[in-house]
Amino acid sequence: MPEIDLAAFRIIQESVTNVLRHAGARSCQVSIDCRNADEVAIEVTGRGSGHSSIPGSGYGLAGLRERVALLHGEFHAAPRADGGFQVSARLPVAGGA
Repeated sequence: MPEIDLAAFRIIQESVTNVLRHAGARSCQVSIDCRNADEVAIEVTGRGSGHSSIPGSGYGLAGLRERVALLHGEFHAAPRADGGFQVSARLPVAGGA
């Protein structure tokens, strides 16, 4: 499904940007799981000093949250308890992958 492919790409692109820019991470880990035929699971994790707030920022995650909601998926983005930041999303794939 093209809309799932595009959403997955944008989630990864924006999440990597957020994790590296706002969490003070020098690297991050991207995980894409398509083993379950009816969903795509995406997780982007960075271990950094924490989540910082830059004036004028924050629209990227809000946009991702809206995009995932429109596709009836699940979205979560938050600082990690042990430092850094994590973004995860699950997108349903109608009729299986």
